Amino acid sequence: MGACKAPPICRFLLSTPQNRKIPIPNRQKSNPNSPNRRSLLISTTSLVVLLLPPPTPSSALPIFDPVSPNERAASAEVSRRVSEAVDLLEKGREFQAQGDFQQALQYFTQVVNNYKDFAFSDYARVGRALALYEVGDRQEAISEMEDVSVSLKGYPEVHAALAAALYTDKHALLLAENQFTIATLLDPHYTDIAYFITLS
Repeated sequence: MGACKAPPICRFLLSTPQNRKIPIPNRQKSNPNSPNRRSLLISTTSLVVLLLPPPTPSSALPIFDPVSPNERAASAEVSRRVSEAVDLLEKGREFQAQGDFQQALQYFTQVVNNYKDFAFSDYARVGRALALYEVGDRQEAISEMEDVSVSLKGYPEVHAALAAALYTDKHALLLAENQFTIATLLDPHYTDIAYFITLS
């Protein structure tokens, strides 16, 4: 069987004589004073706005508040407790900086006992451990530092203080070296003797 040949596509097009021109519709220029669709739409919208009565408080939708009164009260209570705990922590740090370790110990102990549900109470435990060490309760201080070094992994000051206490009081050289290595890995300043000179 032979293949059919398709006729050229130009046979299907309407032929127009060369001298005949196809008329193109002209758009009439609109009169600037006559309304067009856009201006008509704007004028009717503004007319509708003018004719509608203003909303009254009774017709307004109630404002949605995602926080319930109970949640708002609970949040205020937590904010109050956080503020109290931070104030106690700051007072403990002030007394510690002044060298009054007995007063500092009292403030840090209040934070540890009354606000242990907050994450920053671990920092009060650090202050408490250092204050215990300074007032002479060295065994309790070392025990507290060991506990805090676990809960505050990555806090080099705790590891450095624990290393010093283990070396000085327990004569546990290997444990002290391990704690000091952790402190130097976390903060390379501990490898520089000039850093300690500036601290003292």
